[in-house]
Amino acid sequence: MNNSLAVVWLKRDLRLSDHDALAAALKNHDSVLLWYNVEPMLLDDPHYDTRHWRFVWQSLCDMNEQLKPYGAKLHISCGDTIEQLQRIQTHFGNIKLYSYQEVGLINTYERDRQVAKFCREQHINWQQFPYGAVIRAARSRAGWRKNWNKTMRAEPATLDLTRIVASPFDVYHAPVQWQKHDPMFQKGGESAARQTLLSFFEGRGKLYSMNISKPELSRESCSRLSAYLAWGNLSLRQVYQYCLTYWQTPGWKKPLRALVSRLHWHCHFIQKFESEITQQHKPINRGYETLPFRNDESVVQHLDAWKQGKTGYPLVDACMRCLIQTGYINFRMRAMLVSFLCHHLAIDWRLGADYLASLFLDFEPGIHYPQFQMQAGVTGINTVRIYNPTKQALEQDADGTFIRIWLPELAELPNELAIEPWQITPMEAAMFNFHLGKDYPYPVVDKNQYRETMSKNLWDWRKSALVQLENKRILSRHVDRSG
Repeated sequence: MNNSLAVVWLKRDLRLSDHDALAAALKNHDSVLLWYNVEPMLLDDPHYDTRHWRFVWQSLCDMNEQLKPYGAKLHISCGDTIEQLQRIQTHFGNIKLYSYQEVGLINTYERDRQVAKFCREQHINWQQFPYGAVIRAARSRAGWRKNWNKTMRAEPATLDLTRIVASPFDVYHAPVQWQKHDPMFQKGGESAARQTLLSFFEGRGKLYSMNISKPELSRESCSRLSAYLAWGNLSLRQVYQYCLTYWQTPGWKKPLRALVSRLHWHCHFIQKFESEITQQHKPINRGYETLPFRNDESVVQHLDAWKQGKTGYPLVDACMRCLIQTGYINFRMRAMLVSFLCHHLAIDWRLGADYLASLFLDFEPGIHYPQFQMQAGVTGINTVRIYNPTKQALEQDADGTFIRIWLPELAELPNELAIEPWQITPMEAAMFNFHLGKDYPYPVVDKNQYRETMSKNLWDWRKSALVQLENKRILSRHVDRSG
């Protein structure tokens, strides 16, 4: 055993099970300090909202509850990361730092570079562990699928929590708004994550494949594990291996195939972002850097209407208001929101990316940006999908249940008018005591005002020499052809 103190720096890995960094620290050291730093840099970042910090705080509190029997407690600080690390070093002297690699925003990437520099200067050994099956600095995908399978099938890390020490520092007092649970949101923490996983296999998940695209039914039938994976209350490996235990159970093969496929794509997109972090600001396909979006005086007004759920398109607005109030909608509706912004409103995807991130409780940078670009149609390698809100409503919310829940002003209208209220006649308006433009907004744009131009531009751009050249580069770097 090493007499130096092991400091495990927690970031998006807020759990006390199957934790490789913590397992290594416990194996090699007599004493381990668990440390989470609340960073002002991230508190001020537009990608994050109170909902995220409340979830993080709940996760940390859950960890502390689990540590109580061992007389241990997390060290939770608030301030510049290097300054807080230096404070730990000053107090304890000889330390070794452990953490997971973080595939985060550009600002966390730069922070990690500065932490690495500080550790070198202070002779602190910093050992980092891969996040899931993501390979740091991978230049290609050769062998990537094999690595994913090996990682997911490996024995989960076992932890002896008796060596974790109590923090000797002052207790950090979280803001009041972090401490009060909002029942409209999923609760953070490993305990809540395990309950959610169990409830999926106790019955919720049997209709997973059938309801995955439906905005209301998916809230029950989908796994609802995305926030717990994003903040590391569960490891991807834990979920994958739990799925395997149900593989032979009657009625589960179809939903499990769909779920496991998404676990694989989870790492695929994060790897994509890890390899090209500039996706936060630029299209992965350089050929789309000159794709024209609107730049007129109505852009701000229309962007604001989209953000508030006041576009006059009911399914779009219901999805946005649901997100604002609960932090969750399913994948199909997320894709529709991005498509509406970029195709129906012809607004640059970058103007909406951080806002949607601030609403998604499960915001994961490595998934968010590649997906945003894919739905905006600026990758060149993915099919251009322009979602028609009316068609989506008829297919996924045919009885108008979801629309009526989140747009109560449309609750008394028959289905066809709840989906397209602009079709209401004067006689119907009088019958239902509903006044378009007062009770609910007129559509901010005609459905074809910008959509047709954007569709033509996107398909024309796909044929350009630079887009085609970039397509080859992207496929070469991000597709595993090793078999």
